[in-house]
Amino acid sequence: MENYKPWGLEIKTFLMLLHLSQLAWIVIPGAGFVLPIIMWATTRDHSVEVDRHGKMIFNWMLSLLIYSISCTILIVVGVGVIGLLMLALINFIFIIIGAIRASEGTFWRYPLSIRFFQ
Repeated sequence: MENYKPWGLEIKTFLMLLHLSQLAWIVIPGAGFVLPIIMWATTRDHSVEVDRHGKMIFNWMLSLLIYSISCTILIVVGVGVIGLLMLALINFIFIIIGAIRASEGTFWRYPLSIRFFQ
């Protein structure tokens, strides 16, 4: 569908919000994982671009979960606090860059992301 408007928004605006939706964890812990999945799942069948960005975001979120668990284990051992803080900062920066690039109509893969879905 060429003129498809996910959730009534222009595609670039929706993609930007899809990236920014990961920041929902600031307001409600866990929502940063749920909101992007809902946005992607409800629109992916209608737009190749939404599906492409959604898979990339989902890969980053799963990667982040693995990294967070690893850092938490390292915190217990006593060496991971700085790593967890760096991971949080990197996550925030990557989300903002991804949103800016999506609003410009370009695709930007999150560095450090493990590819679970192609």
